[in-house]
Amino acid sequence: MHKDVVVEKDVNQLAKLAKDKHNENKKFFDKLKKKPPKNLDYIMQDLHENEFRRTDCLNCANCCKTTGPLFTTADIERIAKHLRLKPQQFIDQYLRVDEDKDYVLQNVPCTFLDADNYCLIYEVRPKACREYPHTDRKKFQQISNLTLKNVAICPAAYNIVEEMKKKISL
Repeated sequence: MHKDVVVEKDVNQLAKLAKDKHNENKKFFDKLKKKPPKNLDYIMQDLHENEFRRTDCLNCANCCKTTGPLFTTADIERIAKHLRLKPQQFIDQYLRVDEDKDYVLQNVPCTFLDADNYCLIYEVRPKACREYPHTDRKKFQQISNLTLKNVAICPAAYNIVEEMKKKISL
């Protein structure tokens, strides 16, 4: 394993590593926004797939332990139905409205995370959870602020950004 690659077990050092790389990453993303390569979506898809061949989220679950997703109306309805609750009951029991007027979890770690890092509502989990860490999103350059936060939370996101900087010369 390459010395710059962060594995799930290194999650305690991740915040410091991300902080050390923050300025470098910010400069890289500022340039990327101005002039993204034409094949960026393909590059990101490859980097994402390669990383998740070796990363097992069940060894980490730091995203579920330290942050909470946004819940869309569709998420709320789907999860409430799964839990046999009315949407308003689900909201009252599990969610709150944040400063941006979005529904988020009342508390972290996520209520639905079990002791073995399994999601108790995995089949119906929020869209934000399904797409996390968003490293295979189209027009990736548009979510650089989110990615700068995610590299401090997700070892896979950190590794993908490090590989991206090697692969794309700006």
